[in-house]
Amino acid sequence: MKIVKKRLPSGRIVLKEKKKRPSKTRCAGCGKELHGVPRLVASRMKKLSKSKKRPYRPYGGYLCSSCMRELFKRKVRA
Repeated sequence: MKIVKKRLPSGRIVLKEKKKRPSKTRCAGCGKELHGVPRLVASRMKKLSKSKKRPYRPYGGYLCSSCMRELFKRKVRA
C-alpha cells in the first residue's frame, strides 16, 4: 500500500491508501517485458477469460516472441 494525500471538495486534505500495481510480467528466457499480458492482481486476473490473460500461442505468457522462435529453431535442428 502507498499513502497518498487527497484533497476533498471541502478543502480538507486526508491521507488515503492506494494499492500498488503488480510488476510487469517478464520473459523467462531473456527478461524482456511480455506484451499482451495485463498487469492485474491475481483476484482480478482470475476473472478474465483465458484468451485475455495471455497471448494464444505456444509458450504465450511465458516466453517473448523472439525467445520462442529461437526455441523452435533449436527443437527443429536437434
